[in-house]
Amino acid sequence: MKRYSNGYTTFNDYFMMYLAKWKRAAVVLLFVWIVVTYLVISPLRCNGNQDEVLEFQERLKRVTAQLESLRHQHSNLIAQVKKSSGLNGNLKDIDTGSLFFDGIQGPTEEYENLRRRIYSNTKELYYYVEHELGKFMQEENKEERLQVILDQVSDRKRSLLSDQQRLQEVDGYHEWRIAEAANVSDLIQRRLKHLQNPPDCKEARKVICNLNKGCGFGCQLHHIVYCLIFAYASERTLILNSKGWRYNNKGWEYVFHPISDTCVSAFDDKAVQWPVTYDAKVISLPFIDSMAQRPKFLPLAIPKDLAHRIVRFNGDPASWWIGQMLKYILKPKTAMQKAINDTIAKMNFKTPIVGVHIRRTDKVGTEAAFHHIQEYMAHVKDYYDQLDMSRSTDAVRRVYLATDDANVLEDARAKYPDYTFLGDASIAKTAATHRRYTPLSLTGLLVDLHMLSMCDYLVCTFSSQVGRVAYEMMQANRVDASDSFFSLDDIYYFGGQNAHDRVAVMDNAGTNQDVVFLVGDMIGIAGNHWNGYGRGTNKRTNVNGLIPWYKTADHLVLYPFPEYKHVPLYEPRQKDL
Repeated sequence: MKRYSNGYTTFNDYFMMYLAKWKRAAVVLLFVWIVVTYLVISPLRCNGNQDEVLEFQERLKRVTAQLESLRHQHSNLIAQVKKSSGLNGNLKDIDTGSLFFDGIQGPTEEYENLRRRIYSNTKELYYYVEHELGKFMQEENKEERLQVILDQVSDRKRSLLSDQQRLQEVDGYHEWRIAEAANVSDLIQRRLKHLQNPPDCKEARKVICNLNKGCGFGCQLHHIVYCLIFAYASERTLILNSKGWRYNNKGWEYVFHPISDTCVSAFDDKAVQWPVTYDAKVISLPFIDSMAQRPKFLPLAIPKDLAHRIVRFNGDPASWWIGQMLKYILKPKTAMQKAINDTIAKMNFKTPIVGVHIRRTDKVGTEAAFHHIQEYMAHVKDYYDQLDMSRSTDAVRRVYLATDDANVLEDARAKYPDYTFLGDASIAKTAATHRRYTPLSLTGLLVDLHMLSMCDYLVCTFSSQVGRVAYEMMQANRVDASDSFFSLDDIYYFGGQNAHDRVAVMDNAGTNQDVVFLVGDMIGIAGNHWNGYGRGTNKRTNVNGLIPWYKTADHLVLYPFPEYKHVPLYEPRQKDL
């Protein structure tokens, strides 16, 4: 079966999604036939004069033209259905621009995917050239000339990316993207609120999530996200057990608003441990890492009923979907929010600004490699150099630096005097290993996460849960943050996720290190080397090796989550203040 270039869905999925519109078109066609029949017959029932007959003929011509247009669209639909061999076609088989989306605002998926692909592949080209020339520069007497070449390539890359970013500002859909992202986000939040506040808590089906996972705050946040996604997929109310929480013994609800206003107990119903062999009323979830019989709706899957809306305004739908879960979960209570606001007010936070998260202490040497400050700052400089191409004057180069090592902030200010660093050394001190699990440390971490998510660009390591949470919060705060970060190590992932695949969009003949693949092959990805290649396994041939990244595209997994039809698709929204 052929696949869409980004692996979104099949023709069957698309056809069912728009079947209602096709039926409406058929009704309109029938109505026009009735009108034509009436107009033809009505003059025969009366003795009209010559002027009336001529007027009728003109009306008949106009109606006939409209009817012919409808007949043509109807024929196109039937032809395309037949061409798809039943229901085994794909999204490319349908002319979405002319068939279904006439009169509907917003760009097509093809335009959005092409725009993002050009942006991504421009960066991939630079990674490759930088890597190869970097090796070549180590040879004798060639450093100066090669550095000139590399600087030229870098400048041209920034120009290309700057132009590509402007593309979405001038295509006429900027306001549409903002409105559509707000509408879909609002719909998800209302669905979650409905799910978490059933009319009869005692009788509601529930899922129990125990917040006793022995890990840091970012890891625990992702544990709650996984539980909430399970609840959303199974239409169960999530009950969060958090007494004795390592960040506050009184529980999650002492720091944040509870995730339900009306349903916080399983009462006396017996909780059955997942996996279950029957439709138990109350299910208790294990940690995602040790989950047996893993459901297909686990990340990085997104809801099928919302997919065709999300992909039209966001380039990384999986992280945007997870960001919506965080948006519902992370609602600090008044005291905590005041502490966060007071800290932020002292920092004179202004844009443009780049957020940098440097994780040291317990991560280095175990889960992640050590990265020097200059590795982060190279990408900060690149961001501002590119930004200067679209500004008439160079502005102050601000950096918000979040770290668990208090010495890093002082070191950065000493080494980079041309940059203005915002940060709080006291927050870094509370993040030290021996002070980490305290209310004061939690306040500092929430400040860092909030500030990082509000930055224009993020430089971090995705091996860190905090780095990934900051990115997910960025996605929840704006229309599309998929091009607003750089990770020094891992690509984006969700801990315990199902397989992350890419689909081949070009054939690759292969070399001694490259994997041979054909268009449509699914490739399981282990990571991106940031040199133009990643490592993965061709699932058709089971061969592992290097993958030319530009010849593949992310495979988006769609899952038929409940559509919560009793929750209105749109709700009147007040104008933004």
